Amino acid sequence: MSSSITLDGRSLSIADVIAVARRRASVEIAPAALAGLAASRQAVETALARGDTIYGVTTGFGKLAHVRIPADQLGRLQRNLVRSHASGVGDPLAVDAVRAMMLLRANVLLLGTSGVRPALPVLIATMLNRGIHPVVPSQGSVGASGDLAPLSHLALAMIGEGEDGAKLRAAGLQPVTLEAKEGLAFVNGTQAQTGLAALLVHDSWVLWRAAHAAAAMSLEAVRGTPAPFDPRIHEARPHPFQQRSAALLTRLLAGSAIRESHREHDPRVQDAYSLRCTPQILGAVGEAIAFAERLVTTELNAATDNPLVFGDEVLSGGNFHGQPIALALDVLGIALTTLAAFAERLVTTELNAATDNPLVFGDEVLSGGNFHGQPIALALDVLGIALTTLAGLAERRLERVVNPDLSSGLPAFLSKNPGLESGFMSAQISAAALVADCRVLATPASVQSVPTEGNQEDVVPMGMSAAWKAERILANAARIVAIELLAGAQGLEFLKPLAPGRGVGRSYAALRREAPALEEDRPLSAEIERVAAGVRAGRFDPEDREP
Repeated sequence: MSSSITLDGRSLSIADVIAVARRRASVEIAPAALAGLAASRQAVETALARGDTIYGVTTGFGKLAHVRIPADQLGRLQRNLVRSHASGVGDPLAVDAVRAMMLLRANVLLLGTSGVRPALPVLIATMLNRGIHPVVPSQGSVGASGDLAPLSHLALAMIGEGEDGAKLRAAGLQPVTLEAKEGLAFVNGTQAQTGLAALLVHDSWVLWRAAHAAAAMSLEAVRGTPAPFDPRIHEARPHPFQQRSAALLTRLLAGSAIRESHREHDPRVQDAYSLRCTPQILGAVGEAIAFAERLVTTELNAATDNPLVFGDEVLSGGNFHGQPIALALDVLGIALTTLAAFAERLVTTELNAATDNPLVFGDEVLSGGNFHGQPIALALDVLGIALTTLAGLAERRLERVVNPDLSSGLPAFLSKNPGLESGFMSAQISAAALVADCRVLATPASVQSVPTEGNQEDVVPMGMSAAWKAERILANAARIVAIELLAGAQGLEFLKPLAPGRGVGRSYAALRREAPALEEDRPLSAEIERVAAGVRAGRFDPEDREP
């Protein structure tokens, strides 16, 4: 992982976001991208000199767009926008989410369509490198004109106001004085929800891989067969992630003495769906995560403010609308129940997208709708659905390991003294409760439009709500996979001295570094949380790659 990344407005990736948001990689700005901002800014100044009417630059905002603003009040208009929209509520966003939002905002300003001076992206990069992060409330954005409230809290710190304004001066940095259009260019975009979506896409892939380790361990514990993972079966239905899932399971189970012990004379003809159909189900989850990744990757480098500057024109549109990201986040949540491929595409795109309005193109300033967060909201919804699917599958495999009627000879609830002791009985109940929570949360946020701004924003995507749901689904799914890993490892204790497949053996060893075998009843809550944290950190990645 690189220790520094260079922003140019066009090539930011999800891996770059992780490097800066979580690993504190330093941020540099490509000189050519910075130099290109001069022409964009000049186009705004030229349009103002001509007396052009430009939304949000010489007019009020939203329902007040008909109000013309005197020339000597244009800077005040931008400052008032930031002050009035710094109205978020709720718990603050995590530092990694704030850093991701800051990185994305700096990146898309470098596209040259927002009409801002170089001082704005330079200050954001400097704040990132100095570890200066404003407190940003997590609630208050509907994602329609982008993430107005979260970005306003960031902008408020950058102009030296609010509780975080003092952080700049304490670090020896000068606040910026906003000029015409710059406040709107800064707060009108989808970077809060897209930053969260980028983090969630990355975490979904980590969980997807760990789910395979848990699935393989459960299969070994109940002495299932790897025959359904034969590549010929998956060549006959050639979905790419289904094939990838089957191949990964095959590698994990290779060399299993447990398999050899029941290869012959096994009365069972085939395993239950939760074991046999793992590649088909986790493969679909992978497709959902990949879909979300495409949407997000596009948004990373997209102009989502309004209006936009093109040449000497300033055009208004709708790129600020967050529906793509909101939908992607809903899909991510749905898939996280299954486990998540659709949302990652949307997020990676959005990382480099200009989502403010208007945008500057050459000497033109154009108003549009790129600030609308629908692509990312949809990606996050898909991701949540996929992860919910993943969680439900893990819980059903868990049931087959702990239920004596289904586990092919394992003791009830994996206890050495069933009846006197309850073993994993309550842990399975916890997993069931978490699955139910995931299914409730998988309800899409991106269709929950509530008009705002005097009905000017009459279709809104709710991308931040989709992000919140997807994060909670992911946390639940990681705990369910953790419970399955703990139960699967306990099941293997009863099969000794038979050894599992080499890949399963590595997962078993990793699990035992986190939690000992269950010799008698003990509280499992702390161990579940510890293993879940390991799942999210990539310590159960069956291919031992950097998360």
